[in-house]
Amino acid sequence: MSESSGAAGAAMTADLYRMAMPNHVCPYGLKAKHLLKRAGYDVSDHLLATREETEAFKAAHGVATTPQIFIGGRRIGGHDDLRRHLGKRVADPGATSYRPVIALFAMTAMMAAAASYAVTGEAITVRAAEWFVAFSMVVLALLKLQNVATFATMFLNYDLLARRWVPYGYVYPFAEGLAGLLMVAGALTWLSVPVALFIGTVGAVSVFKAVYVDRRELKCACVGGSSNVPLGFVSLTENLMMIAMALWMTLGAFGLAPGSGHAM
Repeated sequence: MSESSGAAGAAMTADLYRMAMPNHVCPYGLKAKHLLKRAGYDVSDHLLATREETEAFKAAHGVATTPQIFIGGRRIGGHDDLRRHLGKRVADPGATSYRPVIALFAMTAMMAAAASYAVTGEAITVRAAEWFVAFSMVVLALLKLQNVATFATMFLNYDLLARRWVPYGYVYPFAEGLAGLLMVAGALTWLSVPVALFIGTVGAVSVFKAVYVDRRELKCACVGGSSNVPLGFVSLTENLMMIAMALWMTLGAFGLAPGSGHAM
């Protein structure tokens, strides 16, 4: 074997030190091991089986966290450092992202198409479009209801009615969810339509004023209080969808909307 071949072989070996205790296995250690193996490294997996072992390792190497990865005898660092070393993107938990919204609307659209196919044998129908809006309302309400207090606090940053009557921030997710469920069922249109029309109109005016008039940069509370979705197009779309659905169902109740059979 040539000297260069030996150097290449040494460079493709990695030592991984990770916590693997009886009551806790470090998930980032497992992810680091997976990354190394996928990259073609021969991994020597060193398990830190006790808290004492872990603390001793950290003290010996002057590090604050585990896992720690060494490649060719050189310390690379933790899981995120390994991703950078391998040329992979490292997610910024505080970065703006539309991914939650894209995932939500994609799934509710597919749910609506699936429900329509199950009922009518066709995926693309007027009822599927109605269900898409209604399913989206229900799922958006569900995300807000995971932590109503956090949502209500974010909501106070821009909603005009919530600023005048604080409990409205707590009522909103329940109202949105109720309207969405009734719209899915096509029941009690006399209740779902005014609720959706009211909260949608107040929301649309509030978002438009905050973003396009006052030019404020805020986080949207539309997918719950822990999101990094910017306030603007997404929240405005949510509210406009509710308004459009309410008007569409009103037309349907009077037989003016083709394919819609809702009754007041």
